[in-house]
Amino acid sequence: MAYRKLGRTSEHRKAMLRNLTTDLIVNEKIVTTEQRAKEVRKFADKMITLGKKGDLAARRRAAAFMMNVIADVKENGDDVVIQTALQKLFDDLAPRFAERNGGYTRILKMDKRRGDAAQMVVLELVD
Repeated sequence: MAYRKLGRTSEHRKAMLRNLTTDLIVNEKIVTTEQRAKEVRKFADKMITLGKKGDLAARRRAAAFMMNVIADVKENGDDVVIQTALQKLFDDLAPRFAERNGGYTRILKMDKRRGDAAQMVVLELVD
């Protein structure tokens, strides 16, 4: 098979991967298990590639996959500027990776989880 089932039903797996991908884009670093990180890496790379394309079709495809969450709130005088995860992807991350052809994420191993000895990793965006 071309993907890991991760012990979940298809709906639960899809929702989990969407949430983890969105969290990675918002926070630029997440801590999860190794198997989940390897799956999320595939989706995160696809989302950043869509962000680099930047056209309307790419924006709609990314919006269909990612969760609609607030990434950042800034104050400019009396105005409050709210940035969503989708806006962060297209406005901040895409220009940052404009010269890079793939390989946008890095997996760093940590200690095993205490309860079930699952290998924990840090999945982060490269600089």
